[in-house]
Amino acid sequence: MSKLSCIIAGLTFCVSAAAQDIQNNPTSNHGNKFEQLGTILPTPNEYRTASGAPGPKYWQQRCDYTIKCELDEVNNVLTGSETLNYFNNSPDQLTYIWFQLDENEHSNINNANYQTSSRMPQAMTDNMLATQEEEAGKTDNGYGVKVKKLTDVNGAALKYTINKTMMRVDLPTPLKPGQKYVIKIDWSYKISDRMKYGGRGGYEHFEEDGNNLYTMAQWFPRVCVYSDFQGWQNHQFTGRGEFALTFGNYDVQITVPADHVVGATGECQNYAQVLTPAQLGRYNQARNAKEPVEIVTLAEATAAEKNKNTAKSKTWSFKADNVRDFAWTASRKFVWDAMPQLINGKKIMCMSFYGKEAYPLYRKFSTRAVAHTIKTYSDFTFPYPYPVAQSVEAANGMEYPMICFNYGRTEKDGTYSESVKNGMLGVVIHEVGHNFFPMIVNSDERQWTWMDEGLNSFVEYLTEELWDNKFPTKKGWAGAIVDYMKLPKEQLEPVMSNSENIIGFGPNAYTKPATALNILRETIMGRELFDFSFKEYARRWAFKHPTPADLFRTMEDASGEDLDWFWRGWFYGIQPVDISLDTVKYAKADLNSELPEARSTQRKVAAPDKNPYDDISKIRNRKNKNIKFYTDLNPEARDFYWQYARGQVKVDTTQTFTVEMPMTVTALTPQAKEKFANSYFYELSFSNKGGLVMPIIIEWTYKDGSKEIDRIPAQIWRYNEQNAKKFFVKNKEVTSIQLDPLQETADIDVTNNVWGTMPAPTRFKAFSQKTEGGPRRGQSVGKNPMQAAGM
Repeated sequence: MSKLSCIIAGLTFCVSAAAQDIQNNPTSNHGNKFEQLGTILPTPNEYRTASGAPGPKYWQQRCDYTIKCELDEVNNVLTGSETLNYFNNSPDQLTYIWFQLDENEHSNINNANYQTSSRMPQAMTDNMLATQEEEAGKTDNGYGVKVKKLTDVNGAALKYTINKTMMRVDLPTPLKPGQKYVIKIDWSYKISDRMKYGGRGGYEHFEEDGNNLYTMAQWFPRVCVYSDFQGWQNHQFTGRGEFALTFGNYDVQITVPADHVVGATGECQNYAQVLTPAQLGRYNQARNAKEPVEIVTLAEATAAEKNKNTAKSKTWSFKADNVRDFAWTASRKFVWDAMPQLINGKKIMCMSFYGKEAYPLYRKFSTRAVAHTIKTYSDFTFPYPYPVAQSVEAANGMEYPMICFNYGRTEKDGTYSESVKNGMLGVVIHEVGHNFFPMIVNSDERQWTWMDEGLNSFVEYLTEELWDNKFPTKKGWAGAIVDYMKLPKEQLEPVMSNSENIIGFGPNAYTKPATALNILRETIMGRELFDFSFKEYARRWAFKHPTPADLFRTMEDASGEDLDWFWRGWFYGIQPVDISLDTVKYAKADLNSELPEARSTQRKVAAPDKNPYDDISKIRNRKNKNIKFYTDLNPEARDFYWQYARGQVKVDTTQTFTVEMPMTVTALTPQAKEKFANSYFYELSFSNKGGLVMPIIIEWTYKDGSKEIDRIPAQIWRYNEQNAKKFFVKNKEVTSIQLDPLQETADIDVTNNVWGTMPAPTRFKAFSQKTEGGPRRGQSVGKNPMQAAGM
């Protein structure tokens, strides 16, 4: 047994997942990749149609919440009580209702217990030992939801069972279709240090000024989704797969220390009571401003940090209609600015909350980025329907209806690196964009992360491009996914995988689907068809619960394109794109070709035409006395060959005769000679080395320096999925040929894409993700260019 040194060491882990390999005709070189998805997709029904639209009997549940909660900043405890009105719109009787208790993630007693492989560390500290004992459940760490009271509307206690991060509430009588049930819950939990324990909600402590910044997310018992396609979505919360939630109306009162500033889902109902007259005046000014206005100024936030007072409290009241969740933030550190953005003539208040550590970045960019995001997403989907959209700097990256938590901080001198700025803009756009996917187009994040993260990353890419044409986007362009798709097959899993079983979570759930959709838009369908179809999907499923099949079917239904081959390859498969240009044949026409000699052939007189043997049907028909053949009953239908077949006419079938073959060509006319003289003939041979079928994009470079691009649809592979040939006639001589010249298909090997004098292009760095820098997420390390320039 090795000894453990008392120094810091890390633990590593790994997980594995089996890849899906869908083959209809596995022993053949065709009949696999272009087959319809068929029974792979769920059978259409009256709830979800074959077109991808909600059916005539589509239904979904609803739950309205009234919540009161109080933040104890001294002890970092949140106490709350909630009343839920649950509406059973399903055709089913329900005998119980499932709730999510996400804060149990931090409990060592009631966590999901999804363990991964671990190794013996080479060194261990006493703190690490204590953590291991805590995780082993030897001592209760005190985290997790404590249910104090759970009753019906009349105060009668209800039976409930907590299973890790889920709670089942048993109903005294079945809840019938069309009925409502009221549940009351009193609860509390110890708020965790998010920077130490991770997770979605919690607090961040600032040692320099002794204050906390709270991001209260997934903070109250929330009803699980009950749906037509799954029943109860009660998969355990492990911290990765996010959540599926039911739409409803929220009325929430939040009591915090009096010097805290609160931002939350929905519209505040009592700014006049919680803001100073000066702050209220600035808020009203911001409602009509052309640029962000500070409602709480940097000077006020800095003063509050220094003069904190937890003795007094204020209650902030918020209401939000038709949302699937509610989150909030509170801190005395916050600067708060706002401005409106017009969407279809309606003012949307775009707001940001941030501490002095992020001021130079967030004051300049955050609220503007919020406004740009909801406008751009609205253009690609549907008009943003909510009254506010908010960005909170919290060294984090997570989204909720109308509010999101982001990162991006400056150096102490106020400078920042370009990567910190771009990372901050990217995360604000990404998290604000989540208002559309999945906060409104309400997919099941725990089951299909890509429907949340992938679709959102795709529209994020479009939005970043429209922010600045030189913006270094991380997801969406084809090269971003190449290195991931090069990995060995045992390290890959299909996009259509459960979130808990994915090793390469970022590239699989974010980058690959975003890239696939952009390729579909730019290379397969074209912008006009794609944009119409994608907008139709968003419109159909706004405020509803779509599945992958609903997206796939809608995109085909609205465009008239058969895309099953694309979904099969990019979403159900793990093969990469690698199309090779194997050979090039080049020819010129012989303008003085001699005419072929006239040909003749010898043939024999044909014997009677008959099958090689008597089949069983003929034999049985002859034996059946009830069957009368037409030509037996009708002599007038007989001819020479009726007799010939029966040997009633004798013909010598050994005799031969000569058949002259007619000439089908003549000498070239002068006009044809001129045309052929200016024609160049090429036959290109391709092989599909990667396995993922895609269009073949060919760039021809001619002797005169001009270029031309031909695009061959992916269907060229349908009769042979490994090899293809294509014949071309050009009116100029070709000097070189390159496949996929703009690298738009995510081809993993461009060295086999070239013929002729053109060198293989160098490749961009293919896949990278946002990285942490400095002590907090979104801070740079070392000297940045602003500092070097003396800014």
